[in-house]
Amino acid sequence: MSERKDGHLSEVPVLCMTCDARLRGVCGVLDPDQLLSLARTSSKKRLETGAELIGEAQAIEGYSNILSGVVKLTKGLPDGREQIVGLQFAPDFMGRPFQAESAITAQAATNVVLCSFPKRTIEALIRQSPLLEHFLLKQTLRELDEARDWMLTLGRKNALEKVASYLLLIANAINPAVQPDSQTIAFDLPMSRLEIADFLGLTIETVSRQLTKLRIDGVIEINQNRHVVVANPNRLRLRSGC
Repeated sequence: MSERKDGHLSEVPVLCMTCDARLRGVCGVLDPDQLLSLARTSSKKRLETGAELIGEAQAIEGYSNILSGVVKLTKGLPDGREQIVGLQFAPDFMGRPFQAESAITAQAATNVVLCSFPKRTIEALIRQSPLLEHFLLKQTLRELDEARDWMLTLGRKNALEKVASYLLLIANAINPAVQPDSQTIAFDLPMSRLEIADFLGLTIETVSRQLTKLRIDGVIEINQNRHVVVANPNRLRLRSGC
C-alpha cells in the first residue's frame, strides 16, 4: 500500500505538492494524469476582502478551489436589495459546472486565495472522471443539507441560538475535525456585525447583545472585536439549540 501511495505522490505536479487543499478538494479524486492536465491550466489568485469573484447573471468562464479564506454568496432583487445566502470555505469547489451564467454573486468576505481553472478543462474532466462527478455531487448535496438546516435556524431559533449557530458554522468550517468537547478553536469573524445581522435576519444591536451574552457567560472570548476563541465547542453547540 505504501509503495503505491509513494508512486502516486511522485507523479503529482510540483506546483500541487505543497497545496493544503489538494487532498481534501476536487484534486484529491483525480489520477496523476488528470491532475497534471488540470495543473497546466490552473492559476493561483489572491483577492482582498470585498473583491467580487463573479457577479449574478455574469457568464461563467471558469471555476475555483478555495485554498484559504471565506467567500460570501449573495442574491439580489431588481431594486438593489441583497441577501447573503451562503458562505464557502477552503477547500470548497466554487461554481456550478455546465451552467452558462452565475445564479449568485460571489465576493471575498476575507482575503482569499483561489486556484482557478478554465470552464472547459473542469467540464471535460467531469465527463472523464466518475470520482470527480461523485465528489461534486456530494458537495452539492452537502450544501443542500446545510441550506435546509439554515432555514430551520432562521425560521425557528431565537436570537441567541442564531448567533451561536453562526459561530458554530464558522468554527466547524475552520476546523471540521475538532471533537465536540476537546480543544479550543480560535478564528477571526469573516463578516462585519452588519453582515452577520443580514445573514441571521437580526439587527446589529441584537447581534452585539447576543455576542456580549455569550462572552459574559464564558462560552466565547472576543478580542479586538473580531477574534473569537471558543474554549469548549460543546458549550457553544448547546447554546445553538442543536
